[in-house]
Amino acid sequence: MIQAIAFYLFATLVLASGVLTIVARNPVHSVLWLILAFFNGAGLMLLVGAEFLAFLLIIVYVGAVAVLFLFVVMMLNIDFAELRAGFVKNFPLGIAIALVLLAELVLGVGAYRAGALDLGTADGMAAPLAGESNIENIGALLYGRYLFLFESAGIILLVAMVGAIVLTHRGTRSPRGQQNIARQIARKPSEATVNTKPEIGQGVEL
Repeated sequence: MIQAIAFYLFATLVLASGVLTIVARNPVHSVLWLILAFFNGAGLMLLVGAEFLAFLLIIVYVGAVAVLFLFVVMMLNIDFAELRAGFVKNFPLGIAIALVLLAELVLGVGAYRAGALDLGTADGMAAPLAGESNIENIGALLYGRYLFLFESAGIILLVAMVGAIVLTHRGTRSPRGQQNIARQIARKPSEATVNTKPEIGQGVEL
């Protein structure tokens, strides 16, 4: 009984948060409603036993993506009048794209029902471990069957991170952008401050 109540509660809040995310006029409010939708979606994942996906939804989407959207929206100076003008200007293009996506969805569902798509069958190699949790089963697949692909993805992300650091790092030829840690540690209080007694009407030479 409590599972059914929790399901309907989470499902209702997910739908309401999704609608409010779209209809909210303030972008900050939209992001906050989106975060609420993610939290309730994580609750639905917990109800079906997918705790790994629930934690992933909160850690990745709420903890990183949604918070990043929130800070970006709050820091940017958004001109709402210009935003609405751009919405009206691009409305026909948006409707055309929506119709194309809808036609693709209808075509895909029709092809699936007609039997033209072969989605494949399970070969038993990814069978779940009996008596183990969802997280342990996913870990066994990632570090077992898909170990090479998992490590390859990690190497690609590492190379991307190193590349971003190299592209944004200033060269050592510019001394203003570098820190001399040894010099900062060995600095004496007498070198940090200078007491001056400027005369009336005269400035201070630095």
